[in-house]
Amino acid sequence: MLGQESLFYWKGPQTTALIGEFRRHYPLQHCFPCSSGSAALHVAVAALRLKPGEEIIVPPITDMGSVIGILYQQLVPVFADLDPQTYNLDPADVRRKVTAKTRAIMPVHFAGNPCDLGALGAIAREHKLSVIEDCAQAWGARWQGKPVGTIGDTACYSFNDFKHLSCGDGGMVASNDATLGPTLQRWGDKYYDRVSGNRNIEEFAPNYRMSEPQAAVAAAQMTRLPGIVELRHRAGELLTSLLQDVPGIRLPASAPGDTHSYWFYMMRLELERFRAPRAEIAAAMVAEGASVIAGYIPHTLYQYPVFQRHGFFGGSWPIRDAGMTAMDYRAVSCPVAEAMVGDCAFFRLNEAMGDSYIEKVARAIRTVAGRLAR
Repeated sequence: MLGQESLFYWKGPQTTALIGEFRRHYPLQHCFPCSSGSAALHVAVAALRLKPGEEIIVPPITDMGSVIGILYQQLVPVFADLDPQTYNLDPADVRRKVTAKTRAIMPVHFAGNPCDLGALGAIAREHKLSVIEDCAQAWGARWQGKPVGTIGDTACYSFNDFKHLSCGDGGMVASNDATLGPTLQRWGDKYYDRVSGNRNIEEFAPNYRMSEPQAAVAAAQMTRLPGIVELRHRAGELLTSLLQDVPGIRLPASAPGDTHSYWFYMMRLELERFRAPRAEIAAAMVAEGASVIAGYIPHTLYQYPVFQRHGFFGGSWPIRDAGMTAMDYRAVSCPVAEAMVGDCAFFRLNEAMGDSYIEKVARAIRTVAGRLAR
């Protein structure tokens, strides 16, 4: 039997509980629970109130959700290359990609590995840029002891069914910024101001509200966060230690002082050192008992057909057609990211895997690497 009169989010007991539980882990004053991590990112981008044709720097290996909101706001995703071992934005290339139109940087904490927020923050301050942290894959990760999401201007999280924490689909966008923070709720709720009750619309915004049943599940999941991250971090670090000397396998790296929360375990294969293609190597690892998957996404984002055709809206890109941007994704090249797409493989690590299981996985990877080495 339902114990409350409404399932609407505003001042609902489940949504209130979710925000309270979220703040126990992330001390962010302004929080808006929303329908997905992609929605959270769109809200964060919209709150910047940028003009069509302005630019946000993003990594080329991420989910489309990182860039959908940018494109819908008639802005330009500018792709900067990756560090070859952390798989996160390379600050040196980010600096090279800054132009007079750049307004923000979106660090994506890939697979739970914190980005170099010190270097990226320095670039942002130098050029007066906003920082939107995409924490969708990084629940519980810490940059230099601080929870990811608490360093930039806004932070975006995902409760998708496959993330560390889940309510099927949902998200959270949050901020301590005194200017951006108070507007987040409006940007995700048709620009209705629920605090004052004002529905005299001043801006154009979508409806990305979370419902009370979703919030109830998400709030319960939040209570499990420390335990989940502790076990995943332990498993990931153990696997790295056991694979240190395996030829042909390049392991993920985190900066000293950071905490990787291992949404999954990404590695790279030095394919020239094997006498088999990547798919065969991964299949052999599966046969030995390690559920390794060849590849991650099929291409970098800018290599997807929709980018190559600039076909975002009815097969066209209005801001490009109108001369507001000269961006041509057919000419974009991020060599590290493109190489990574071709040689990466990942293991679906999770908190249920104890030391003995991780040791078995390491033996399987080691066995295949030895057997298929040139």
